[in-house]
Amino acid sequence: MDFNMKKLASDAGIFFTRAVQFTEEKFGQAEKTELDAHFENLLARADSTKSWTERILRQTEVLLQPNPSARVEEFLYEKLDRKVPSRVTNGELLAQYMAEAAGELGATTPYGKTLLKVSEAEKRLGAAERDFIHTASVSFLTPLRNFLEGDWKTISKERRLLQNRRLDLDACKARLKKAKAAEAKATTVPDFQETRPRNYILSASASATLEDTSCPLPRAEWKEKQPGGWRPPCFFLLPLSPSVTQARGCLSLPEDRKLWNDEVDKAEQELRVAQTEFDRQAEVTRLLLEGISSTHVNHLRCLHEFVKSQTTYYAQCYRHMLDLQKQLGSSQGAIHHACGAHSGQPSHSGRGPTLPGGGRAPSQRDPKGPGALRLRGS
Repeated sequence: MDFNMKKLASDAGIFFTRAVQFTEEKFGQAEKTELDAHFENLLARADSTKSWTERILRQTEVLLQPNPSARVEEFLYEKLDRKVPSRVTNGELLAQYMAEAAGELGATTPYGKTLLKVSEAEKRLGAAERDFIHTASVSFLTPLRNFLEGDWKTISKERRLLQNRRLDLDACKARLKKAKAAEAKATTVPDFQETRPRNYILSASASATLEDTSCPLPRAEWKEKQPGGWRPPCFFLLPLSPSVTQARGCLSLPEDRKLWNDEVDKAEQELRVAQTEFDRQAEVTRLLLEGISSTHVNHLRCLHEFVKSQTTYYAQCYRHMLDLQKQLGSSQGAIHHACGAHSGQPSHSGRGPTLPGGGRAPSQRDPKGPGALRLRGS
């Protein structure tokens, strides 16, 4: 328990030192160690890669699953580490409705037969869409998500450690700078007139003597008060304790010089340790940031896989729809015949009715009919 309390107190002190250094840097009151230009470029490229990867991932998810509620449900299943239930695609749902409609309206009628044919085509389209969603998720979305949840979290963690090491380094530099300034002040020869009131106190007799000699007396009065003749006053200087001297900011005692020498040595040692840790952490972070190039290569390969799967999907859709169009084209004559029988007219109803002379009256769409000529003449 004692060890844990000591560690907690040490961590709190480190956190406080970093907070002070960070605050002073924000207000421009402390120097900040700048990273080299190459390192800054690596950081900028990593941030840009992370930002655009998130955008591409979200928009691809919208493309594969336009329903936001379904996306939220799939996200929750993934976070709970549970298998996502199989979901019916829109094409498969449409095929189901068409098949049910054909069964209820009559599967032997031309409309019912066409509903069944379109239903089968939509079912195949739905299956192709399901395969495309699965392939795109595995070959494209999963690598992007692994980068954001794996590699990028590692990079962010190392960057935070680098930031802490930099704050520690700059705090050590500031501490050493202050210690050297104090040591330089302590090694200078102090001026007695300047340092006496701060560093020494006079004894009671010396104070009295100073009071007596502060105002010179006339010679006659002085001889009466000093029958033994004049004697130089004796000053007894009592030095203050080093702790009081340090608290007052005086560095003229040998103990204080030694104290600041030790403080400088300690600050230099801490600076060397902090510089070593900062350099090591900077190298680790640099290697991770340079790995972004490998990430780009991996994402490029995944993008090719996504385009390939999308091309396959649209090719399957085109083939299914072309087959459906052929089936509907072969039954188009029967559809026209059924429509003509239902209306009581022949299947070639586009022509006009037969005239008594054996000719045919022009239809409304015939530009050469008499009606058209009359319109032009008028």
